[in-house]
Amino acid sequence: MRPVQHFSDEYIEQCKSASPEQALRFLEEFRQLQMPARAAKSRLISLRVPEPLLAAFRQRCEQEGVKYQAQIKRLMQEWLIGTGWS
Repeated sequence: MRPVQHFSDEYIEQCKSASPEQALRFLEEFRQLQMPARAAKSRLISLRVPEPLLAAFRQRCEQEGVKYQAQIKRLMQEWLIGTGWS
C-alpha cells in the first residue's frame, strides 16, 4: 500500500506555474524514484552518525528483522514522497 500524499496550498500553486520541461523532469524523477532498488544505480556514501543513535537504530532494526541500511533508504524514500519532492 502506498502512502497518501498531502500537498500544501503553496506547493499546488507552485505546480500550476511549472513549465512543460519542469513537469517532464518531475515525472521522470518520480518514475526513477519508484523503480525497484535493484534496478537503480546505487552510490556509496559516508555519513557521520552519533554512535548511540546508530547503535539504537541498528538494535531496533534487528528486533524488527529489518536490515538497517535498507531501513535508512526506505525512510529517505518515504520522506521524499511524503513531502511532495518525489
